[in-house]
Amino acid sequence: MRVCVATVVHHPEDARIMHRQIRALLDAGHEVTYVAPFTYHNVTPTPRLTAVDVAREAGPGRARSALRRGLRGADLLLVHDARLLRALPYRRPPVVWDVREDVSEARLARAARRCHVITPDVVPEATLVAPEPPPPGETRVVHIGRLSAARGVNELIGLARRLAPHGIRMDLIGQADPAARPLLRDAQRVGLLDWFGHVPLRHALRMAEGALAGLSLAGPAVTGPPTKILDYLGRGLPVVTTSQGAGVVERAGCGFVVPLDVDAALDAVLDLKESPELRRSLAARGHAHARAHHHWPDHAPAFVARMEGWAGVPARAPSFAVQSRSVG
Repeated sequence: MRVCVATVVHHPEDARIMHRQIRALLDAGHEVTYVAPFTYHNVTPTPRLTAVDVAREAGPGRARSALRRGLRGADLLLVHDARLLRALPYRRPPVVWDVREDVSEARLARAARRCHVITPDVVPEATLVAPEPPPPGETRVVHIGRLSAARGVNELIGLARRLAPHGIRMDLIGQADPAARPLLRDAQRVGLLDWFGHVPLRHALRMAEGALAGLSLAGPAVTGPPTKILDYLGRGLPVVTTSQGAGVVERAGCGFVVPLDVDAALDAVLDLKESPELRRSLAARGHAHARAHHHWPDHAPAFVARMEGWAGVPARAPSFAVQSRSVG
């Protein structure tokens, strides 16, 4: 099977797209063409796939042209941006839309008349769960993922300033929006935090291990539960999150849900620092929940089989050994 995977919004190394879905397809023996903004993000594509470069947030005309190149010989098109549904070439194979944001039932119903739709009910959010992560420490907190005002970058910097007198540093791992970069550079320059920029997923997950807590301080403009929370659970970290992450944190019993407020986040982190037993208990419950429900290698075969079914091609015997080995 030949699959064209496309995004003009997400980073080419996006965990769900590259490190879960594309890797699952490649490991199952399928061919993948990836349409993504490689040049914009200064990313060199892996030689295991065929890359088609496209401008970030390209308009319909340029996006359609890139899709035409990517669809040559393809049996299936998997898109990750709603805007690409408005740029579909007339001649195309079956289309799958992986819904990444909150969408109304009416909109989903309209889309389902034109394409297949993936929702979290169809392909659950998942991560690579470490077999035996180290216990949470007490000297640093970590945030993985994009940094922007909507995702709490101002609150994160404010929290770093309040944590410093308590001997707790902050590691920020992820790409930042242009408006956030000067703020992060200034905070790093005065020693409040360490900002590492974009880091490949497997390295980012290792860097997170052993932290006191994983942070997710998204504001109301961010829709849907942050997938970074699953990454924290998979690496044995307690979680401090705003309401966007409340669902998974409450189901797993793995952390604190706080308002988008520096004082509230500070209190939660200090509670974890002052109680080693509490943070170990929260971390253990979260890790067990992630292993039982959100370990990607458990879901990868079903995802590949669904793609094969929608493409109408014979299934191939999958081999997911690479995914399983990459967990650590």
